[in-house]
Amino acid sequence: MAQRKQTRPSQPNRRQQRPRRRPAKKPSFSLASLWKPKEAEFKPDTQGKGFLKKLYMTEVQRNTYLKWGSYALLIILLLTIQDVIMSRITIFGGTTDLAVCAILLITVIEGVEVGSLFVLIASCLYYFSGSAPGPTSVALLSILGICFSLFRQRTLHRSRSSIVLCAGLALMLYELATYLFGVAQGLTRWDRISNFAVTGAISWILMIPLYKLVNKIGLIGGNTWKE
Repeated sequence: MAQRKQTRPSQPNRRQQRPRRRPAKKPSFSLASLWKPKEAEFKPDTQGKGFLKKLYMTEVQRNTYLKWGSYALLIILLLTIQDVIMSRITIFGGTTDLAVCAILLITVIEGVEVGSLFVLIASCLYYFSGSAPGPTSVALLSILGICFSLFRQRTLHRSRSSIVLCAGLALMLYELATYLFGVAQGLTRWDRISNFAVTGAISWILMIPLYKLVNKIGLIGGNTWKE
């Protein structure tokens, strides 16, 4: 017998076994996808409901409102003490000017950038409160507060002595200018200059204990001043 030639079974073609891949479909483009809002990368802070939602504030905002609200309450308290108590007390013919002390101290402590806007608003409110000697107090407090605050920032290091010194000098010039305007308008006499000098000196001395309170209020939320 003739030997049969053994043949190896033919292997199927691998290319025929693999199914053909279908081309990927291109994503459909629409104009609406351009206006689709993006999802927030960070989870927003939880807010209250109803009325509390409108009053939601960050910690920085709370400290800012607390700081300036405390400044306002302090000035109102000093105005009340000045009108109710200190206006009836005379020392060597003079009295005190507590509201002006607080306004000038806060202006010098906060610096020119913030203090200039504060002294302008505070002097206007001081004039409309009825305790100011006249409309010239708005210009005098604003000009003197800004000038001595700038002088302190440019020439002196920030310290209690430098702040009280600059605020006190601004106070003395304010009392002197108020006296001169009063003489020019016929509201006072030339021989009463000692009364204005005593008022400025007593108020300057009271700035020392008042500085501690104003400085503590100014530190609410941390130091924001840069020099």
